[in-house]
Amino acid sequence: MPQTFAFDEIGRLPMPGDNAAIAIRRLEAGTLIRWQDTSFALDHTVLEGHRFAVRAISEGQALLSWELPFGVALAPIAPGAYVCNHGVLEALRIRQLDFALPEEPNFADQVHSYHLDEPSFHPGQQLPLHEQPGTFMGYDRGSRGVGTRNHIALIGTSSRTASFVRLLAERFRGKSGDTFDGVVALGHTEGGTATTPNNQELLLRTLAGWMVHSNVGAVLAVDYGTEAVTNRLLQDYLTAHHYPLDQVLHRFLSLSGGLQAQLAEAERIVGEWLDPVSRARRTHKPLAHLKIALQCGGSDAFSGVSANPLIGWVAGEVVRHGGAANLAETDELIGAESYVLEKVRDLETARRFLHMVERFQERAAWHGTSAEGNPSGGNKYRGLYNIVLKSIGAARKRDPRVRLDYAIDYGAPMEEPGYCFMDSPGNDLESIAGQVASGCNLIYFTTGNGSITNFPFVPTIKVVTTTRRFELLSRDMDFNAGAYLEGTPMEDLGRQLFELTLEVISGTRSVGEGAGHSQVSIWRNWPQRDASQLEHLKAAAEPEGIPLLLNADTPIPPASFSAIQAGTSHATDQLGLILPTSLCAGQVARLAAERLNAKGLGRQQGISRFAALVHTEGCGVSGSHAEHLYDRTLIGYLTHPLVKVALLLEHGCEKTHNDYFRTHLEELGVDPGQFGWASVQLDGGIEKSLEKVEEFFERTLGGQLALQCEQVGLDYLSLGLLSAGPLADPAAAALARLTRWVVGAGGTVVMPANAGLLQSPVYLEAALGSNQPETSLAHGQSFENPGFYIMDTPTDHWVETLTGLGATGVELMLTHAGEHPMQGHPLVPLVQVSGTEPVLRAYRGDLDLALEGEPEGWSQQLLQLLLEVASRRQSPKALAQGNIDFQITRGLLGISM
Repeated sequence: MPQTFAFDEIGRLPMPGDNAAIAIRRLEAGTLIRWQDTSFALDHTVLEGHRFAVRAISEGQALLSWELPFGVALAPIAPGAYVCNHGVLEALRIRQLDFALPEEPNFADQVHSYHLDEPSFHPGQQLPLHEQPGTFMGYDRGSRGVGTRNHIALIGTSSRTASFVRLLAERFRGKSGDTFDGVVALGHTEGGTATTPNNQELLLRTLAGWMVHSNVGAVLAVDYGTEAVTNRLLQDYLTAHHYPLDQVLHRFLSLSGGLQAQLAEAERIVGEWLDPVSRARRTHKPLAHLKIALQCGGSDAFSGVSANPLIGWVAGEVVRHGGAANLAETDELIGAESYVLEKVRDLETARRFLHMVERFQERAAWHGTSAEGNPSGGNKYRGLYNIVLKSIGAARKRDPRVRLDYAIDYGAPMEEPGYCFMDSPGNDLESIAGQVASGCNLIYFTTGNGSITNFPFVPTIKVVTTTRRFELLSRDMDFNAGAYLEGTPMEDLGRQLFELTLEVISGTRSVGEGAGHSQVSIWRNWPQRDASQLEHLKAAAEPEGIPLLLNADTPIPPASFSAIQAGTSHATDQLGLILPTSLCAGQVARLAAERLNAKGLGRQQGISRFAALVHTEGCGVSGSHAEHLYDRTLIGYLTHPLVKVALLLEHGCEKTHNDYFRTHLEELGVDPGQFGWASVQLDGGIEKSLEKVEEFFERTLGGQLALQCEQVGLDYLSLGLLSAGPLADPAAAALARLTRWVVGAGGTVVMPANAGLLQSPVYLEAALGSNQPETSLAHGQSFENPGFYIMDTPTDHWVETLTGLGATGVELMLTHAGEHPMQGHPLVPLVQVSGTEPVLRAYRGDLDLALEGEPEGWSQQLLQLLLEVASRRQSPKALAQGNIDFQITRGLLGISM
């Protein structure tokens, strides 16, 4: 017998005039629902958060939520019909469901263009200030504001020093106290290219805002001085834009020597700050100094019903106390412009907001996409079918009583109190980085799925949309907004959240701070400046994966190494891999690898170590080309010859979730059953997912025998060959000879197209002769046969290049460092050599081989070094020191959404 429910038991209408309701629990097909003076049965199973019609909707009629249109009916829709579009059906079909879906969608997305009626515009009034504004206990920073925390920040000015500041922060792990919240690293992905990025202004503004942030007691900025974005550029920007740098302890450090010596110098600088920073004390300060970031991530259908209106209510209270609130995520307000501008200070602010929306849409169009690609698979799974529904819900972070006061660029300082909008992408972490740079000293983060993200030096209060999800993730969340769905008045919840806010900004640690992990990502560079290259890039064919011809045969010296028998082949090593499917799962994957390595799991079975490939992708990026690069890269690592056993760890709400990868693996003929699968959100939080990861590897490795080794020749060697910076002819000739030896013996050499070697006439003549150096592998494409390949490189970003090269299946990498030693790879060992005199003088201790003496012997020295590393008798210094990084490219058409 079908179950029967009163509507209030199982559904919610955001506003009375809506014709589609939200299910607050899973409802089976045939369920009978009593609504007003009628009743109807559901025609299909409706998941929690998904919608069903409560009124008859005729063909061509708008579907309404919050009394705003989010689609148009393709056919008559009867009460009780499951409401679905093409996007949600596509998203659900790759999930492992136990019920049938409709064959066809019954509504189509429709984004209405908004037109500002300027002649009818009337300025809105802001909420009145409280007669007696409140206070909190904060750190007085003078003109920098008042801090809610007291940190020392270590900033990698560009991506090239990201791993350096992380290593430096590790030296201060655990050093915190009652008045000092610790040393934190801010490593990011930007500014490390040789060419000036399109986001340079934005990047400098973000770094400047971080340096003078009220939660920072002292700050160290680190560069090499040769990147596109350097300390000198940052200093000039700070001065030109009148940032109060003189009011914070600070140093700019340019690396010019060995890694350990430079870490020791940086440790000395930071160590001298510990005492003065720790002497800061909290005092009573007006709440007018509170600046809150309003953010949502892992949103669901209830975000706009419970959690977003709740933080909007509290934001109103902050404004009434003279403080400021910051609404962001430009593309997640498209379709909700009428609500955002329902109450605004003046016409200029409305125009500025709409200009930012139009600019975002134009930039997306340059890259062949639109904001309609924003909702993730996790959003759709939890009922946000399209960008309009997501935007309508996201906009509820502005309470209807609160006026929009002004609009600012990404990371621009919030110089006035009130409620502002900041231009940013919908990508949570990239948006938060800008809000922090603008001065926000507290983050409200609403989540339907249960996002676990935290920023390093600003506390985050996580507000969950439903009680069921809060209970599942209670150890990782701060506040349950789901109580509103169960009858608690919004004002009561608002007062409770406001009290929690006062506690947190006065020093009580948020749940996320207690978890001890955080993430940083700045609005990533967008490759295109206009649409002029779009059609060419979309039409470009990928290489066929055929090896290139090399110069005539050359005598090959006898050579062998000790390889591990791996299935039907051999490998230079065997590792365990934890692969996060998105940026938000990255830090949990890192924690998992650290725990497994500390336990020594798998050592008796020949597993040398566990690696986590932490990156910033998989969530807020749009464009099919970028997603194809992403898929191919990660699957290349899952099937990499160095990987003995692997597990995919999803956050749970990303575009590229576990079911997404299961489907792709099956399409490629790869058995998903050979991998482990874990979910931070669906498994019950950080600790539960870590337990599941550990249990999988213990079970999988428990019954396996120790690996066997065998001497093999160069035909089993696969090498990624790079060079960075100046390259002298003798070194180029030695690397050309090495290339011919490996390939001539039946092995493989893959070279990225941006390698300096391909600009060396000596290398080209010696290695290829009259053959043309054409791109023969796509970025991250696995090679199928031995030989010599040139891999496509969309950017000159060093870490992106390494990441793509590793995905091809090479088991070792070798680079000539002509400027300074570079970051290594967390999975594939990178050997670094140099024959450049300035590098030998300054960085000899970080090189694996100095090319000195008679150049005729260099090729043999290089070969012998590779054989030692391949036999696991020597570990490259970058890997041993932990100077490693990993980052997936977005190609030339990927942008943040």
